[in-house]
Amino acid sequence: MDAFVRTVHRWLLALSCVSMLAAFITVSLGILARLLRWDIAGLDAYAGYAIAASLFLALPATLLRGEHIRVTLVLERLPARGRAALEWWCLLAGTALSLYLSWYAARLVWVSHLTHDVSPAADVTPLWIPQIAMAVGCLGLTLAFVQAVLQRWRGSDPFAVASAARTE
Repeated sequence: MDAFVRTVHRWLLALSCVSMLAAFITVSLGILARLLRWDIAGLDAYAGYAIAASLFLALPATLLRGEHIRVTLVLERLPARGRAALEWWCLLAGTALSLYLSWYAARLVWVSHLTHDVSPAADVTPLWIPQIAMAVGCLGLTLAFVQAVLQRWRGSDPFAVASAARTE
């Protein structure tokens, strides 16, 4: 399962990179359009969609690499047993919250599709299209948390490699 999950997260990270590149191109095109006095309707909205897609699609890979902000001030001062209990609680709470977020993100896409919800901006894009990236990223984050819980269950630290390389 680990190889499958890592492959999924690599693909999501690649899509995140493409989204960030799309945001860069869209913003650059907007700047060029203003300089040439063109009006391209909806460019700001498309840049926003691309940035949001990039953020959500990168969530799983950043979790597995230990690059999310993790406050270790309390963890470092706890005894080993208390630290393990708090880390378990955090992993399970993160899994539950990401599952909850995934459910509602997928539901949002479905409701937007059913109600034909469109962007209020000049682009009038059906909102379920950019919302798909948010739902997929949330599902990927849930999968990453489940993998971290399973790794912890097997006795390994899911963030050991990333935290060993970092000094703060």
